[in-house]
Amino acid sequence: MTHMFLRALLALIVVVAGCTPLPPKPEPTPPPAKPPAGPETALYQEVGFDTLPGWPQTSLLPSLRAFLLGCGRPPTPLLIACELAALVPAGDEAAARQFFESQFTPYALRSSTTGDTGLLTGYYEPIIDGARMRDAEHRFPVHGVPDDLITVDLSSVNPDLRNMRLRGRLDGRRLVPYYSRAEIESRDMPAEVIAWTRDPVELFFLQIQGSGQIRLSDGARIRIGFADVNGHPYRSLGRYLVDRGEMTLDQASMQNIKAWAEQNPHKLRDALNANPSYVFFRELKNLNADEGPIGAMNVPLSAGYSLAVDRRFVPLGAPVYVATTYPLSPEPLERLMAAQDVGGAIRGAVRGDFFWGSGPDAGAQAGRMKNPARMWLLWPRGTPLPRDPSATCC
Repeated sequence: MTHMFLRALLALIVVVAGCTPLPPKPEPTPPPAKPPAGPETALYQEVGFDTLPGWPQTSLLPSLRAFLLGCGRPPTPLLIACELAALVPAGDEAAARQFFESQFTPYALRSSTTGDTGLLTGYYEPIIDGARMRDAEHRFPVHGVPDDLITVDLSSVNPDLRNMRLRGRLDGRRLVPYYSRAEIESRDMPAEVIAWTRDPVELFFLQIQGSGQIRLSDGARIRIGFADVNGHPYRSLGRYLVDRGEMTLDQASMQNIKAWAEQNPHKLRDALNANPSYVFFRELKNLNADEGPIGAMNVPLSAGYSLAVDRRFVPLGAPVYVATTYPLSPEPLERLMAAQDVGGAIRGAVRGDFFWGSGPDAGAQAGRMKNPARMWLLWPRGTPLPRDPSATCC
């Protein structure tokens, strides 16, 4: 690669938006009116288990099972903990509690921008109707990765840009930004079409969730997972509708957005295209029907016990204790979860995305969840916290 091409790549960093490697998940909260100066930092305050709200009453066996699923590819600091977790007798709640309390130290997470309270949203695995072949009813494609999409790992140019990737396409000898959502929707794409769907809004939310199932007319299902993105920045559809007076901020849930789409078909295309980001999928042929979708650790997610985090502050694979409430309810939701996924909208030290499971019931919970929350990182006793959590796994 010539020096001229390297300079061109670096210049494109400021031109091509959205270098996040994974798709966004749920609708994020709007930014604060006065953004804080400087980049966000995190403070990790060592505490005792007795300070965690609801810890004595929390069932830890489901947490242990979720943690063990991530032990197929554990970060090095968690290797010993994973080996010991595998020795906990099945069904022994007391042994599971003894394992976590003896092997981990809790650290309260605190953000330089939000303090000790952040935001917890929800996501799920959609199940939508579709077909293998296009017909009059199924006209909207679920695209695989296009043949002309070029992904450049920027760490080869600058080590400080680890986990950042540049997406583009060749125009002659120039690398230019890849097509936006509006451009993709208006052209024949050089990409495999995995399936065809009947509802562009359901497909849009499928892309936000990053994985899902396509239900065929014969009852068979196609499992799909995230493969790549077009590299454009994610823009919130809810934020777009609020800014244009279509709904208020407290109305901007997934359910209300779908209802708005049904009532305003003439405005729908412009609204969807306001988000230039576009997700490409891959078919998951070896995933059991009773397993969750694949997360960022390349392991199946556990409904109610897998958490998407910002890996700049929370290492993937680590247990994370969450204290919040159920969606639209004052009932406490206090649970030990496993940090096993990421998302483009999940940005912040005290920021999580709660995986609710698959199907419409999980979707209803996920769509309503936008709750204040506190979080605690559990890290192996005697092991220093990583200076760069993003480098510990995957």
